[in-house]
Amino acid sequence: MREVAGVQPITAVADRLGIGREHLQLYGDDKAKIALEARAGKPQRGRLVLVSAITPTDAGEGKTTTSIGLAQGLARIGQSVCLALREPSLGPTLGMKGGATGGGAARVVPEADINLHFTGDFHAISAAHNLLAALLDNHIHQGNALGVDPRRVLWRRVIDMNDRALRNIVIGLGGVLEGVPRETGFDITPASEVMAALCLAEDVDDLRRRLGRIVVALTSGKEPVTAADLKAVGAMLVLLKDAIRPNLVQTVDGVPALVHGGPFANIAHGCNSVIATKMALAHADWAVTEAGFGFDLGAEKFFDIKCVSAGLDTAAVVLVATVRALKLHGGVAKGALTTADPAAVERGLGNLAKHVESIRTFCEPPVVALNRFADDSDEEIAVVRRACEGLGAPFAVSDVFARGGEGGAELAEAVVEHAERKSKPFCPLYDWSETVVAKMEKIARAMYGAHEVSWSKDAEKDLATIRRFGYEGLPLCVAKTQKSLSDDPKLLGRPEEFDIHVRNVILAAGAGYLVPVLGDILRMPGLPATPQAERMDLVAGRVTGMS
Repeated sequence: MREVAGVQPITAVADRLGIGREHLQLYGDDKAKIALEARAGKPQRGRLVLVSAITPTDAGEGKTTTSIGLAQGLARIGQSVCLALREPSLGPTLGMKGGATGGGAARVVPEADINLHFTGDFHAISAAHNLLAALLDNHIHQGNALGVDPRRVLWRRVIDMNDRALRNIVIGLGGVLEGVPRETGFDITPASEVMAALCLAEDVDDLRRRLGRIVVALTSGKEPVTAADLKAVGAMLVLLKDAIRPNLVQTVDGVPALVHGGPFANIAHGCNSVIATKMALAHADWAVTEAGFGFDLGAEKFFDIKCVSAGLDTAAVVLVATVRALKLHGGVAKGALTTADPAAVERGLGNLAKHVESIRTFCEPPVVALNRFADDSDEEIAVVRRACEGLGAPFAVSDVFARGGEGGAELAEAVVEHAERKSKPFCPLYDWSETVVAKMEKIARAMYGAHEVSWSKDAEKDLATIRRFGYEGLPLCVAKTQKSLSDDPKLLGRPEEFDIHVRNVILAAGAGYLVPVLGDILRMPGLPATPQAERMDLVAGRVTGMS
């Protein structure tokens, strides 16, 4: 094993990837944007590792921490590696979750910058999204040449903040000069279709096409009105000219990390940008990425949307679990998780087993990583190890929070061995050409374990409109609770004999997918009773209370 480098100037980190200074747009000495030309003519030499997890719980699974620690572990055993992660959103950073840059000895830096405004990508995406909303309302106000029906405006505004008061609002009040009154609302920026379009785009030209296809409203004759119709695309691209470039940072021991894009996995597709992923694959032998929340959400979308559209494939899939989360799935109260309880771990194993089955649905045999907490007992860890042996899944303890790359070496060795011996092309869950109903049923049964799928009258109307517009051949990006395999957040473990209900279906033509909305999922979160923001402060120039 080689010695770790420690934090380096960002130009030195770029040198490790073979990226020259001419391709860097520096943001100080610790972060930079990479020009898209840095990938020109370079083959995808690397092997891609996806990190996913069991169903999230309030105990925390540490998927990002494990992803970072795995990359550190690969570097520790002498492998060339680059991380490809999502950017944190201010909503959860200031709300319940706090920072999202890993933890302990497995972190990306500079933490405060990455968790807050970073290089301005989220602000640019919010501005481009809201520019389109402003142009639409202005078009209606200025005579409405396109015949937009104000009752059928689909495009809401966004803000990168948890703010329930903005979910449903009325705009245009105050008189004739203030616009046309109508109902609308705000979503959080990670739910923006502009965010999804940027993260799935291959390059600037592809992003231009995706932005132009965004459907913002219907006419009085129920025909679609697009961003291209409003002549908004050029200005939107101007606002996104820097945001499309991936951000280069590093781990605490100098492993390169591309942190770019940030769609949520419960209301969007939950993966970092295609551009950053392919940049990592072009400049390192291993690229480690993650998909948000449990495998049923981000990872399913990673395969069926991102991999299919971008021509990507994985060499290995890592499934993260924790003793604490398994005890919660086994019925233990949150306040008793530090007490050793191997029997409760055993009871919670159904959730782990379901996700292992789901990964194999894509023809991908997984490696299970147990993210170790200090109070995990040897007996509890042994329960998980035996379960993985019974499932035929390679198992490794990941102790990266406490020991960084050294604690990730066991997992790194398991991933390398697995990729070299068992890697094979993934199998999509469905074909995009299938009907929406057929695709939804395959996801619900294979990923969630649901019995039946029911559709509301509104959802059926949405489907009719989607078929009429010719968009039924798009993949599905299901919006549902992350807290359960079902659409009921109270059903933990491995629920059985349940149905799911599709409330409505949102057309995201620019992103290139349809969004079936299940249960009571919201696209604008609210703040908890005690937000993380109340614990944050600036003390002697240093940000405190972020995690």
